[in-house]
Amino acid sequence: MSKKIALITGINGQDGSYLTEFLLDKGYEVHGTLKRNSVSENQTSRLCGVFDKLNLHYADLTDLSSLIKVIQIVRPSEVYNLAAQSHVRISFDQPLYTANATGIGTLNMLEAIKLVDPTIKLYQASSSEMFGNNIDEDGYQREGTPMNPVSPYGCAKVFSYNICRNYRNSYGMFISNGILFNHESPRRGTNFVTNKVCKEAVKIYLGLSKKLKLGNLDATRDWGHAKDYVEAMWLILQQDNPDDFVCSTGVSHSVKDLCYYTFSKLGLDYRDYIEIDKKYFRPEELRDLKGDSTKLMNITGWRPTYSFESMLDEMINYWLNFYKK
Repeated sequence: MSKKIALITGINGQDGSYLTEFLLDKGYEVHGTLKRNSVSENQTSRLCGVFDKLNLHYADLTDLSSLIKVIQIVRPSEVYNLAAQSHVRISFDQPLYTANATGIGTLNMLEAIKLVDPTIKLYQASSSEMFGNNIDEDGYQREGTPMNPVSPYGCAKVFSYNICRNYRNSYGMFISNGILFNHESPRRGTNFVTNKVCKEAVKIYLGLSKKLKLGNLDATRDWGHAKDYVEAMWLILQQDNPDDFVCSTGVSHSVKDLCYYTFSKLGLDYRDYIEIDKKYFRPEELRDLKGDSTKLMNITGWRPTYSFESMLDEMINYWLNFYKK
């Protein structure tokens, strides 16, 4: 039996790196796309442990011809479309680029697959940001919750979500959306609040920093671990039929909770070190996210293995080891 071949866009991101390791363990031949970066040395740092097992290609979601070329060369059975301009706050600074890369980029990928081989299965990385401030009466967001995004990033992701459903219905293609809630790890970019808090708290603990500047401490998020969520991506593509699934822990915490837990683990009181900086507030705030992944659990058997606390423990320990070295 020949190896399954997977193509991952955004392979060098947090999710891409964990998904790569997961698929290699499953016996896949893994290919990935990279954007050209002038400082190539840092570009694949998350992939160091498996770099020699990968097949990397230069391509960009905003360049349809590059996607067609890669799909023609690789001939994957599964494509995981994880590449995007994925930072919500930055999407307000770069709305046009976000719409192009995160929105139209998905359409480019759909067209490339349809033109080269419409039997390829596609996983589309959708986002809880699509719901905006819409919440069902029980306090959860799920597949049927109306979408009302409050950022250019969320708007672009809604376009991607809908165009995927349109291509699935119009052309009979196997296209599934994973509506993932926030997922973190030591590999998360340090401009995202979880890893920013963990890194700076450790620096303060070690005497390397004195203050941590943050925005809205009252916003709540449903935070899981990226390692758990990439398994959900794979499970979604192993189903008999394409569909859309929320992936979440079902538990939400505030940024204040995040700070309290992280600083407390280091024997510190977060209130002594946090400064509120208005530049970290969004023009339109997303207040609360909490997902109901009952459908995903019932159909695929997926379960998260990390708790909010065990995820943060891993991130804190990563930065302690990093700075002690």
